[in-house]
Parts: sequence; structure tokens; C-alpha cells
Amino acid sequence: MIQSIYETIKNYSPSEEQERQDQAVMLQYIRQFDNILERENVFAHFTASPWIVNQDRSRVLLLYHRIFDSWGWCGGHSDGDSDFLSTALREGREETGLTTIRPVSSDILALDVIPVIPHVRKGAFVTAHVHLNVTYLCTADDSEPLRHKDDEAKGARWVSPEEVIPLVSPWDRVMIPIYEKLNRKTFSDIS
Repeated sequence: MIQSIYETIKNYSPSEEQERQDQAVMLQYIRQFDNILERENVFAHFTASPWIVNQDRSRVLLLYHRIFDSWGWCGGHSDGDSDFLSTALREGREETGLTTIRPVSSDILALDVIPVIPHVRKGAFVTAHVHLNVTYLCTADDSEPLRHKDDEAKGARWVSPEEVIPLVSPWDRVMIPIYEKLNRKTFSDIS
């Protein structure tokens, strides 16, 4: 399993220097830790996210995350599953209630090493660590009702690509370059 995720990450073609460096970090951590797919690895572990757009690519789906107190994308821990696309789809469906989420492609859209601040989750302290995140471009029917998970989010909504960055809270600004990159890769009219 470790070899298959190593090959998956190694075979990704980075689009910019940030992804080249994040890819190198991911490959190093895969070699270093045999539990890189488990959140019990308190330094770093894999997560996967669907970057969900509507059918005509005029809107993107965001959640208001309780832990980060900010609008952002869906996603979650791989929890031992080396099929990152499956994880991204599962997390997207669980967090939004959408049944129409589909991958645009099985190709990875983006790789990101994301710092996670110390926080309390379900009554337990979680120390600072990093998520080794794999993102896939997905589409969903934006007329389908949204149902966010109350224990993780305060809301969910479709927004224009231009609205994504202004909705990020000041204390979650580390995500702005990632959302800008996802917008560039997804929406050709965003600079």
C-alpha cells in the first residue's frame, strides 16, 4: 500500500514550484512513516479533498468550518484508505449531503501540504500537524439541497470563484494561495 501511494504522488506532474516542493515533502514522509495514512501519525497524515464546482463551472461549493472558523473546501482524513479519490468523494458527500458529486477526472488536481493549527475536536486536544492533501476536481448539481454536518460545519453554500478569497477568515489566510491555485486550475477566466 505504501508503495502504491508513493507511486501515485511521484507520478503527479506539479504545475508550479509550491507543488514541486510539497510533492517532495510528501514523498519523504511516505518513506519515513509507515502510518502516513493514519491520523495517529501526529506529525503528518494524508487527507483528500474534492474541489466541487457546479456543472457549468460558474460556482464552487464552500463549507463554514467550525474548527477553523472560516469558509473553505470539503475534505477529510484518509484513515487508512490509499484510494484518495474515493476518500475525497466520500468526504464531499458526507460533509455536504450531495449525492450528485462526481469526479471530472481521476487525475489529481493539486497537491498541498497544509498546516493545521492546534485545536479541540470532540473534546480531545489535537496538536499542530500537517495534512498532506490530495485534491480532485469534482462536479455536482447545484440545485440539489445542501445538508452540512453540524458537528463539523456551520453552513454550506455555492459561491462564485471571485467570492472564495474574500470569504476566508483572517486567521485562515494560509489557505489563500491554495484557493487561488485551485481557482486558476479550474476557472480559466480567473487570473
